[in-house]
Amino acid sequence: MSRAFVKESDGEEGVELPELQLSPHRNLVTAAGLRQIEETVDALQSALSAARAGEDRSGIARILRDLRYWNERQRTAELVPVLPATGAARFGSIVTLEKPDRTRVEYRIVGEDEADPAKGRISYVSPIARKLLGAAAGDAVALADGTAAIVEIR
Repeated sequence: MSRAFVKESDGEEGVELPELQLSPHRNLVTAAGLRQIEETVDALQSALSAARAGEDRSGIARILRDLRYWNERQRTAELVPVLPATGAARFGSIVTLEKPDRTRVEYRIVGEDEADPAKGRISYVSPIARKLLGAAAGDAVALADGTAAIVEIR
């Protein structure tokens, strides 16, 4: 039978869950990103207590797997301090771009765990962030839908 039709294990009895993959990149975080990691660890520890109280073996296995991931992310987190503006985009910067149709979009360059593109937060290792890092207001950046101009960095 093809593996394409076999369900991934969700920690059912006797089946080991696959580990969550850690990024090969440095674990740079903003202060908000570090708080997010800490809150996730706290929530998972609470969930683990509840799962143990309810004798939920598959839940315990899943939560322990998730805790291993998030504990490692917490251990390796490198807090990047907020520095005075230099005019160039860097980790933590909010970059405002103007697209060819005159619409504006803002991106904040953050750590991988904090990234949420729908909310304008992009990972520092993402293709767009790599184009923005080191750029200054007035620079042009090639995007999938055309070239955009950097109008502000804060």
